[in-house]
Amino acid sequence: MQVRNYIKENEKRFYDELFSLIRIPSVSAQSEHKEDMIRCAERWRELLLQAGVDRCDIMPTSGNPIVFAEKRVSGAVRTVLVYGHYDVMPAEPLELWSSAPFEPEIRDGKIWARGADDDKGQSFMQLKAFEYLVKNQELKCNVKFILEGEEEIGSPSLDKFLRDNKELLKADVILVSDTSMISKATPSLTTGLRGLAYWQIKVTGPNRDLHSGHFGGAVANPINELCKIIARMVDENGRITIPGFYDDVVDMTPEEQENYARIPFDEEEYKKAIDITDVKGEVHYSTLERNSCRPSFDVCGIWGGYQGEGSKTVIPSVAQAKVSTRLVANQDHEKISKMFVDYVAQIAPKGVRVEVTPMHGGEAYLCPTDHFAYRAAEKGFYKAFGQKPVGVRRGGSIPIIANFEKILGIKTILMGFGLEDDAIHSPDENFDIDIFRKGIEAIVEFYNNLE
Repeated sequence: MQVRNYIKENEKRFYDELFSLIRIPSVSAQSEHKEDMIRCAERWRELLLQAGVDRCDIMPTSGNPIVFAEKRVSGAVRTVLVYGHYDVMPAEPLELWSSAPFEPEIRDGKIWARGADDDKGQSFMQLKAFEYLVKNQELKCNVKFILEGEEEIGSPSLDKFLRDNKELLKADVILVSDTSMISKATPSLTTGLRGLAYWQIKVTGPNRDLHSGHFGGAVANPINELCKIIARMVDENGRITIPGFYDDVVDMTPEEQENYARIPFDEEEYKKAIDITDVKGEVHYSTLERNSCRPSFDVCGIWGGYQGEGSKTVIPSVAQAKVSTRLVANQDHEKISKMFVDYVAQIAPKGVRVEVTPMHGGEAYLCPTDHFAYRAAEKGFYKAFGQKPVGVRRGGSIPIIANFEKILGIKTILMGFGLEDDAIHSPDENFDIDIFRKGIEAIVEFYNNLE
């Protein structure tokens, strides 16, 4: 009850501080926001120092800076390393937002803005839970914070930072709030994340755009050929056709399938929420299994030819697409990336030149449910939400999580509070205020229950 009172008494200040972060358009994917990245890191430093850390440094990398902070209690207690990211996805298309993306608003019991959930809102809950523990002299462990500015572009600078600062980052467990729950009524802890491999395909035909009347039917159209390549990636059963793609995939155990069958899930509501008429995916698996425990292939963007108003009858010179696969535990993203490049070369049609450029990727992650910090997280959720959380894998990817274990040798607990309708990465991103409050309480209880 004391935590709830603290949140209530300080809630206006909490919003003012969070909104000061959100108003900084820290979009890592767009070079024009380079100075905003630095401003956001500096604002995080101010807030961490105000919350009670002993030190906070803005540390340079080859890309955007990393914010590191530390509160030391004793050499004889556990150390928790809290990870978050201060960069956000681009807000475009701006016309689809109901309010300005970087001018946060509270309405209908939610905070509406880019970064409200992913990940400024969720990282801010970690900060406020820490603040409460320090100010009330209840913190019983050492806490370190690491906030990076490149998560939304694949964390290209973070691996080197981890390798160069192993001693600085020593901890017993890493705590992350950057994932989601099944629903508000069914709180859950993330026990696994999918990995990722991402490419750009470029198909080049003639040396210039051609008149479709003069050349149509006689020259390969790069858009047509690109579509043929993409269409061959998934078969009629929803299986990815890249040779060897499933070789390292470990099927779900009967226990896991039984657990998924018990998760409350209304497929009609799911379809209604995103305005689709039917679900689609790999046969013999449920929707929840498909979007978390099985690999997938998707076209993330495709372009070529005339895009302007009206019509222009041309065969384009070039067509391009960005495509990705979500991977599961035991699949190596570098191995999969090479498989994809080789497969595209194998099926590339004659009459065009096809180039594949690998972009970023990362490994899947599985969290042990018997870990001391996982048990503490369960107790935290129980205190805040009144029920034990369901342990479930989630479909998203946070590539750095697997790298934490590889480089630092530390397990990560994924204590996320997002909801599916928070619209992260989309227009009208939002975060439920009731979840915001309960999340802070759950994190405080996590620390209280560390063994």
